[in-house]
Amino acid sequence: MHELGIVFHVIDAVKEVAAENDAKHVNSVTVEIGEVSLVIPSYFEDCWKWAVSKHEIMTDCQIKIDILPAVTYCEDCQKTYATVEFGKKCPHCGSDKTYLLTGNEFNIKEIEVV
Repeated sequence: MHELGIVFHVIDAVKEVAAENDAKHVNSVTVEIGEVSLVIPSYFEDCWKWAVSKHEIMTDCQIKIDILPAVTYCEDCQKTYATVEFGKKCPHCGSDKTYLLTGNEFNIKEIEVV
């Protein structure tokens, strides 16, 4: 379960930002998880609940997850489409000359502190 390692990385980054801003407590963190990023939101959330209890500044810190849709671009017809629904093959022209535009990201979007 690589989500735990990602949670540790996020907590370290959030604690660093909190320290730089003299924050006393982190209330919530919002992350963006790409639809095809291989991070499973429910696993991430379970790991988060366990891990934040180990850090006083983050005790009871809520995690908010925004899912970023996966969008693929077709080089032949120059159109975009939903990756999860159609996969690698373009539904507009049938080409397989496609690449992922969005949906593989993982970002810390917002940190709410006291």
